[in-house]
Order: sequence, then structure tokens, then C-alpha cells
Amino acid sequence: MELKSYLDLYALLKEDRSSASQRRAFGLEHKELQEDPAAQLEAWTQAHRQRLTPPLLSDKVDHLLYMATLLLAAIAFVVGLFSGVGLLSYSGKEPVNLVYFLSMVVFLPLVTMSMTLFAMMRANRTKNLLVHISPAFWMERIVTLVFKKEEEWDTFAFNPRVFNWLIIKRSQLLALAFSVGLLVALLGVVATRDIAFAWSTTLELSDTQFHTFLETIALPWKVWLPSAVPSLELVAQSHYFRLGGKLSETMVAHAALLGTWWKFLAMATLFYAVVLRSIFYLLASWGLKRALREALLTLEGATLLLRDMNEPLVSTRAQDEEPLFAQPRSDYARLVTQFDGHYDHIHGWSLSKAQLGVICDALGISASECKEVGGNNTLETDRKIVEKSSGDVLLLVKAWEPPTMDFVDHLLLLASKATKVTVAPIGTDAQGFTPSPKEVAVWVRKIAALDQSNVWIKQ
Repeated sequence: MELKSYLDLYALLKEDRSSASQRRAFGLEHKELQEDPAAQLEAWTQAHRQRLTPPLLSDKVDHLLYMATLLLAAIAFVVGLFSGVGLLSYSGKEPVNLVYFLSMVVFLPLVTMSMTLFAMMRANRTKNLLVHISPAFWMERIVTLVFKKEEEWDTFAFNPRVFNWLIIKRSQLLALAFSVGLLVALLGVVATRDIAFAWSTTLELSDTQFHTFLETIALPWKVWLPSAVPSLELVAQSHYFRLGGKLSETMVAHAALLGTWWKFLAMATLFYAVVLRSIFYLLASWGLKRALREALLTLEGATLLLRDMNEPLVSTRAQDEEPLFAQPRSDYARLVTQFDGHYDHIHGWSLSKAQLGVICDALGISASECKEVGGNNTLETDRKIVEKSSGDVLLLVKAWEPPTMDFVDHLLLLASKATKVTVAPIGTDAQGFTPSPKEVAVWVRKIAALDQSNVWIKQ
């Protein structure tokens, strides 16, 4: 589920003029989606998107968010790159304190990801401080400024949950760009300069304690990449004390060893700042898609659209005819007053497959074969359909259209193949598919004139 589908559905529902029968036809064509309302709405949006007049609201918002995200991601990458270069600045007089860089690539990501988890858990709330302090939050302000002169934007507001997840997802992308900048800075500086790393802290940590702490950090890659885990000897040799103002002779003697810290720093950056952040980005993407699916159901008009797609069109009729409204009786003997539940074949004269499906659904009838005849069909096509028709056949016709010679020819050919043919004049969907007495009378007279012993008509 994409944001564009959500915006397109919003725009379609505002100007949709489809009838209930057209919506029901779509629902019958996609019965497999009936158990998933969000999927139904998305499929309906895809099928009717061409009705929207360009430029689409979804295209404008998507383009704006893309450009804003691209710009902020580029800024985040550059900030990360220069931050990494600054943290790894080496003058040659004293080693680079790896604790600074470690804090930036391990502790800061863990803290911000913890805050992200809380933000995700509170994403359903309109007021979410952890979301609103994110740099991505100001993207919404950019969107508002750009669209402030657009009337359609003035009347549109993101679902709060969608908006929160959108910001959370963008925030993870920006943090990921920043982390990639740090990793590129580390690899670039290590490749171009000879750096001596050391660790120094005011905290009372022994070499053994610090080594245990680093091994804990290195647990994710300790087994398959042991060379990127600092040894106790390396920790001890690189413990730097500022008192004295110069490097100890021991550290100078092990200068080559001090440079091997970069492997550990690179893996720490890759795992904690890049891999874990990527996982959070994917999690945020999943949360946004889920929020969009649920938000579809809250759009104005969505409930009515789903009801029209999933509920049969039912016409209300009395069980017994009132004398005042009773249809005039005909002398034609082969009249039926009720439909059978099932027929061997159903033909729809000048009725599309979608219309035929809606009518059968509304009337509560079914058949092994439902075919469109007449209309745009060629005579050869109709003849092949008739050749395959046998048994009890129901022929649905538009009651408001008078019988034509094409129809008569088709009916006579069908009567010669089928055991029984029932002609059923059908009213419009606005009439609940119930024809008027005058319309039925026209068809009764025509069928009576043909005088076919196996042709019946639905009154």
C-alpha cells in the first residue's frame, strides 16, 4: 500500500459519480478481495485512477516529499561525513580517542532507536512529542507552504496515524544517511592517513573492564569476524593518559598495533549505525503501509463504496400484488411470475458481462454459463453461443428497448436448440431491475406473436 493510492482514493471519492450497480459489478469481478476491504479499495483506485484530471494531488505530494527527503538526506549525509572527519582528526602529536567515535556510532543510534520504538508505540496519537521533535516533522511545514494556494490542499489533511508513520519513516532514512556518512568518513580517513587510535576516559575503567565492554559490543560479529574484535593486549597498549603531555614510549613502540582499531570501529558503525537503522527503516515502512490500509477505511465515502461493492442490489416488492397496481393479464399462456434459482444458461441481450453479473446477483439467480449476446457481438459469435446452449435458458433483455429483428432471429435460433427459453425484461438499476407493466406488455405481445411452444416470458 502506497501513499499515492491513499491520496488518489481521497480524490476519487470527492468526485466519484459511479452508480451502485457499477460498484457492485466491480465487487463481483473481484470477489477474491471481499475479505480484505483495504485491498478492495486499492484495487478500485487502480481501476479508476484514469478518471482523475492531471496534475494529480498524489503526484504533487509525492514529488514534494521526494524532493524534501532527497535534500534532507543529502544534508544528513554531508553532516555525517564531516562529523566523522572531525572525530577522526589526527595531528600526529596524540592519538585519536576512539571513545568519541564509538559514542557517535553505537550509543547515539541505540538511544535514538529506543526513542523511535516509543514513537512507534504512540503513533496512533495525534500529539506525539517524539515524532514532532524529528527533523522530518518540518517536511509537513514545507508541504503546507507549497500548497497553501491550492484549494484541494486546504480541504485535505493527513490521517494523524499516517502522518506520524510518515515522519517516523523519513526520520529513519535521514539517520541512515547520517550513519552512512560516518562510515564513509571512517573508511576514507583510514585509507588516506596513518592514524593511531587510543582510548581515554575519566571513568575508572581498567583495561580488563573496557575489554569486556568492547567484547559485548562486538558480539554480533565476534564469531565470524574475530579480527574485528580488539584483544586485551590491544586495549592495554592503547590506554592513553593525558598526564605527562606526551605519548608513552610503550605506545610509540606499538604504533602499528594502534591502527588496527579501525576494523572494530568499522564493524561497530556498520552494525549499530547502518544495519540496525536499516531494520528500523523497514519496520517504519511496514508501519506506514499498515496505517495507510487502515486509513483508507476512514476516508469520507469509503464505507458507502464498500457497501455498494459487497451488498447485492435488492428491490423491495410485495409478496402479493395489490389490485390497484396489478399488471394487466395477457392471454398468452406461457407466463412465469418468479425466477428459478438456477438455470443451465443465462444470456444477456446487449448486456455487458459486468451488468449481467450485477443483475443476476440482485435477482438471486445463477447459471452454469452466463454469456453476453447481441450488442457488439458478431452473428457468428452469437451463433456459436447458441450452439452450446441447451436445457433451461434464461434470456435477459432491457425492458425499455423494443424487440428488434436481430433479437427475434436470435430467440428463434435459441428456441430450436434449448428445451425451454424464458425471456425476462429487466428494468434499470434505479428501478431495482423491475420493469414497468407497459414495458412488459410490449414484450408479451411480441413473444405471443412468435408462438413458440418452448418460449416463456417473465411477467
